[in-house]
Amino acid sequence: MDTEWIKVYETSKPHQAAMVQSILEEHNIKAVILNQQDSSYITIGEVAVYVSIEQAAEAYVIIDNQPL
Repeated sequence: MDTEWIKVYETSKPHQAAMVQSILEEHNIKAVILNQQDSSYITIGEVAVYVSIEQAAEAYVIIDNQPL
């Protein structure tokens, strides 16, 4: 069965996306990062964190309670 992914966090700072991914994985939520920043101009584009649609609600609660 294929997993549907949903974006739960977006930032222009890759290190913040990595922090969110780490926090979610500490709560046993598998998270993946999609970096859509331009390789020449890192100020263009965003970095997003995705989780499975089944875990999205829990991920939103965890992220909302973090001082990012």
